Amino acid sequence: MLLAITSPARAAALALVLAVDVSESVSSERYLLQHEGIARAFESPLLLDAIATVPGGIEALVLEWSDPDKIAITVGWTRIGSRATAAAFAASLRATKRSSNGLTAIGSALLAAAAAFDHLPEPAGHRVIDVSGDGMANFGVPPSTARDTLVGKGITINGLAILSEEPWLDEYYRSNVIGGPAAFVAVAKGYDSFADAILRKLVQEVANVPIPGAAGYRRAGGAQRNPPIAGTILGGLPPALAGVHPPYDFQKETAPRCSRCAAAESR
Repeated sequence: MLLAITSPARAAALALVLAVDVSESVSSERYLLQHEGIARAFESPLLLDAIATVPGGIEALVLEWSDPDKIAITVGWTRIGSRATAAAFAASLRATKRSSNGLTAIGSALLAAAAAFDHLPEPAGHRVIDVSGDGMANFGVPPSTARDTLVGKGITINGLAILSEEPWLDEYYRSNVIGGPAAFVAVAKGYDSFADAILRKLVQEVANVPIPGAAGYRRAGGAQRNPPIAGTILGGLPPALAGVHPPYDFQKETAPRCSRCAAAESR
């Protein structure tokens, strides 16, 4: 009698929580632009090509946030490693409805996103919270307090600042929200450009995943020791985007702080 022997499934290289702002400043139209923008990103060849280079693919989850007691997971952990699984994730997202509206509790959203990592099917090599929003925190745990706690646990927090309400929000995110290795802030000038910004941000997050044993480069977008063959994907970074450091002029964690941000921190 022959017994089938199966090897354990490879753990995902990246676990990503998409934490989406659904506070009162986000109108129904703006919500749909966010919702559809994320779904479309997971149908984009740019992101799919990046994911295809990551051993084990990625685990992704969508969480909507406003008030601390209204935070909700709308799409649970989903392993994405192919076009089919990415399409299924996009379809699951499109099938959801807005969970709430309320105040802007960024710190509480970060803590809830981190708690979701405790429910991963299996531990991932790299944990990232991708938080997007259009305003500074006005309720709940201070974002900087939550950030410092989570960075201490090895979690990276990246931000997507939508500048439609507060033109300085990217500076606030740099000072109070993002943290961890290779953390960055992406910017959308308004909701009309959200889809483009979230796609570029997701590609960069996947590109930043360290690939164990990858010869010739440390990680996507990093300094190359031996250039790979032309036309290949640099550890997750599509060829069209390779060589841009950092890609898309994303703003790094080390950028200077603004006076408004310092005032917000002291409240």
